[in-house]
Amino acid sequence: MWFWALAACLVNSACARLPDMSLKAPKNVPTKPSVIDGQGALNEREAASALAKRLGHTRADAKALAALEEAASGRPLITGNNVRLLFDGPSIITAMLTAVAEAKDTINLETYLFDQDPLGLKFADELIAKQKEGVQVSIIYDCVGTLGTPQAFFDRMQAAGIRLLPYHPVSPFHRLGHWRINNRDHRKILVVDGRVAFTGGVNITAAYSSSSLFRSHAKNRTSVGWRETHIQIEGPAVTALQWLFLDNWASQKEGVLPDRDYFPQQPAVGNKVVRVLGSQPGGGYEIYKTYFLAIQSATKSIHITAAYFAPDVQLLRALADAARRGVDVKLILPSISDGGPILYAGQSFYTQMLKAGISVYELKTSVLHAKTAVIDGSWSTVGSTNLDMRSFLHNKEVNVVVLGNDFGREMESAFQDDLKDTNRITLEQWKQRPLAQRLKEWLSRLFSYWL
Repeated sequence: MWFWALAACLVNSACARLPDMSLKAPKNVPTKPSVIDGQGALNEREAASALAKRLGHTRADAKALAALEEAASGRPLITGNNVRLLFDGPSIITAMLTAVAEAKDTINLETYLFDQDPLGLKFADELIAKQKEGVQVSIIYDCVGTLGTPQAFFDRMQAAGIRLLPYHPVSPFHRLGHWRINNRDHRKILVVDGRVAFTGGVNITAAYSSSSLFRSHAKNRTSVGWRETHIQIEGPAVTALQWLFLDNWASQKEGVLPDRDYFPQQPAVGNKVVRVLGSQPGGGYEIYKTYFLAIQSATKSIHITAAYFAPDVQLLRALADAARRGVDVKLILPSISDGGPILYAGQSFYTQMLKAGISVYELKTSVLHAKTAVIDGSWSTVGSTNLDMRSFLHNKEVNVVVLGNDFGREMESAFQDDLKDTNRITLEQWKQRPLAQRLKEWLSRLFSYWL
């Protein structure tokens, strides 16, 4: 049975290919991106004013990039938001549970992992309590990510009235003719009352019960958690994240959700301009295209923190080309990973990157799970997407792009703080690695398409 499951997985994924980014840009791309807020589309003058406040009057290159990204992704910029950076499990989970506790109407949660452990049980208890108060709780969870979670854990929540949608059940008989075991829902979205949303890399699992050494003065700690980054959003952009959740629910054809006020009016609550990107297998590769365009357009710096790094030829070439033209390209990658093969697959690119002038650093001590980038100090992204083939081709993912120097400075500050807890990899040092290491890299890279 497992042989045929693997065979089906390979056949289903064999046709998936990333778009050719060497093609010329589409014709008639507007020179100025469109901008919306909670009331709808801004006129040209209002849009120009909003962008000028975020990007500055002289950032014609940034405005042109924003227009290209809109053409590639089909997603407009959204202004009037408050965006808060959150770091590591304890602070992220606390912020999420605080929002849950304050819910009055709806809670929509989409997650890859939802474990039956102390943290998972605490989260489930809070959700059940809100359901009993009359708040409608709805959850999408991935069936491969939760493969080790007992069904009784979910049955208990369902018995309390929580609506549950298991994404792509493992059994091929669940949806005959539409079984895609290799396509997974890797998104992490929490939307409360349609007014506050969270996204990033955090799952609901005890791995996030402890902090990493990020911005920590402790030298000797017995419990060091995963290094993670998440964001909390309030304002009109919450509507876009709510739509991603509801659209995913509808796409699975597993029943409709109760009639609630999922899209309340969204007044401006801040000045952040963002773009919300959702990608899915067989879709438009919105996140991949946006990443590529931002890297290709970089003029000063590309600072990426990647939990899993196994890029395609085009993305790797774009990074190398940027380094060769003088852009400061730095990557923080893991030295410890929850996925061994993908770690070795990423390391298989080190020699090529180091020869191109890309600086490579490995985070010490903590398991790196953050997925972030800041480019030229003014283009930033946080989300669930790893820089690997699985994320770009086979998963449902979500990323938020935030424009502006002030948020960029926060991202740069976090990146520089992470650098303090890394080892820099040099070409001479890397050449000395043992043959066994090289063999693991070769094998992992060979199968990186499916990792």
